[in-house]
Amino acid sequence: MEKICFSLLLLFCFVYTAQLQPEGDNQVIPLGNPAEPQTGKPANASDNQEPDKQDILAVQREIGAMLAEQREGMRILQKENEAQAAKLRELDELKKQHQVKVAFSASLVTSGHETIGPFNTYVTLVFKHVFTNIGNAYNPNIGFFIAPVRGAYHFELYIGGTGGGSVPAGAVLVKNGDHICVAYHQASYYGKSANAVTLILEAGDAVYSKLWINSQVHDNFNHHTTFSGRLLFTM
Repeated sequence: MEKICFSLLLLFCFVYTAQLQPEGDNQVIPLGNPAEPQTGKPANASDNQEPDKQDILAVQREIGAMLAEQREGMRILQKENEAQAAKLRELDELKKQHQVKVAFSASLVTSGHETIGPFNTYVTLVFKHVFTNIGNAYNPNIGFFIAPVRGAYHFELYIGGTGGGSVPAGAVLVKNGDHICVAYHQASYYGKSANAVTLILEAGDAVYSKLWINSQVHDNFNHHTTFSGRLLFTM
């Protein structure tokens, strides 16, 4: 910027000097006897009165080159700033995703004991006794887990049955209405069964459990029948 200002000042001085030169004085009067004939050669008016046009053009070209260089520098700087801003936004998004913590675990009954089933249709199991619900992604009123972010989630389903031989114990893990895996057993005495799975979920996907058709599940204060899940990592 200082170089540009100096060049502009130089150009102004050239122009101002040219305006101050008198137009009528085209000869130089030599010293000596006024009566003697003038033998000196007249000075060149274009050399002594007018600024060098070539110098002015050179200064103008230099100023133009400096302005073009400055504009190019500004363009590059703006491009770099935009790239840096995009990277910062990406880092902020990754930071937010890594800050998401999701984990829950719940059992079927809050107190006493209860046997659910058998029914001739699938029935959604509502795990009411909540041990952990970090992130509040599990709803104990309807038994649904709703994924808050896209990522890999791990789920575990444990069921208990009273036995009796004729009525099995069974439940199925469901994702958005699709059956994923089943925990099932049939015995003449009290027993347990379990299953687990890791799923890739989109934000808003629902995971829950249903009682298997013509089956039962049992739970009491020992919490034999549980539904648990957690976010492993975001994607």
